[in-house]
Amino acid sequence: MDRKDEIIKLQMDVIQQMTESNLKRIADDLWGLPTLKAGGEPVVKQNDTKTGIGESTKPQEVPKPEPEVVETIEDLKKELESYIGLQIVKQEVESLVNLVTIQKLRVKNDLPVEDLSLHLVFSGNPGTGKTMIARLMSRIYKVLGILSKGHLVETDRSGLVAGYVGQTAIKTSEVIKKALGGVLFIDEAYALTGATENDYGQEAVNTLLKAMEDNRDDLVIIVAGYPALMRGFIKSNPGLESRFNRFLYFEDYSAKEMLDIFDMRCKQSGYTLDYDTHRQLEGYLQKFSENNLHFGNARGVRNLFERAVSAQANRLAKQKEVTRDELMKLTSEDVRIAAGEEKQAAKPADTLTNE
Repeated sequence: MDRKDEIIKLQMDVIQQMTESNLKRIADDLWGLPTLKAGGEPVVKQNDTKTGIGESTKPQEVPKPEPEVVETIEDLKKELESYIGLQIVKQEVESLVNLVTIQKLRVKNDLPVEDLSLHLVFSGNPGTGKTMIARLMSRIYKVLGILSKGHLVETDRSGLVAGYVGQTAIKTSEVIKKALGGVLFIDEAYALTGATENDYGQEAVNTLLKAMEDNRDDLVIIVAGYPALMRGFIKSNPGLESRFNRFLYFEDYSAKEMLDIFDMRCKQSGYTLDYDTHRQLEGYLQKFSENNLHFGNARGVRNLFERAVSAQANRLAKQKEVTRDELMKLTSEDVRIAAGEEKQAAKPADTLTNE
């Protein structure tokens, strides 16, 4: 072996030793376990004050999870009151909370109570806050001790109905299992009934009715949809009529309420409107409120706000320099484009829908 080969061999040996050492360190760092010598004896690492390597061979302690925030019924009532609009819904929820609270006191005092059905029917047009209130109700029921978890599982016909005989019951049961201890929220529930004779929606309904009976102490189901269609859905099955006897109607938002929602979004996101632009926006929302089913209530306001922000971004991107005030300001032009009144708008006016 010549000198050159000797040097290469020495380099390879050094590289191999370094590699083995690094692998041992990685194993120690990852698993918190001491590396072993060839004979199986643990290697005790010495502290390295410069690098911090080898400070401890003790397994790292798993950090304790953050303590769960304990909500009170007063907290949830305040949150409900902070929502814009929904006056009828607020009154009904308040009444339901009072009823359940007094019933629990009667039980505590060994007094007889009525067998309450806490399943709910939410009826109203899209964007009127049905899902938002369903989430709140799941938390309210948990605080009141009705539900053990208080979570919300959202679904619709597609999440419950399968395409073959026998599969719908399995699919629906899996969703119910996820919702146990909480609220199962079924949007557009009327789609489960009224189809052809060979439709499997009725199988889903039967599975739901059985689950409501079997898990009456730890499952609440909320069904939601358009008012007229939900009335037909409940009347389509005696089992549904007997279990769903509490109805919450969600009115369309007024133009003033939608303006308040837009202002709230501006405040939360750091945008401002001058007086004239605000009046202009008010006029658009007044027009849209005349056909709120088409516009989409709060959902339509959210879409309008997002289009205004997009229009502002397109406008400011053409400038060489942008000030902080300009970043915050939504102009009359931005609102016109968002409302579909400008030719250069990204989307035409008829896109102000829920489709």
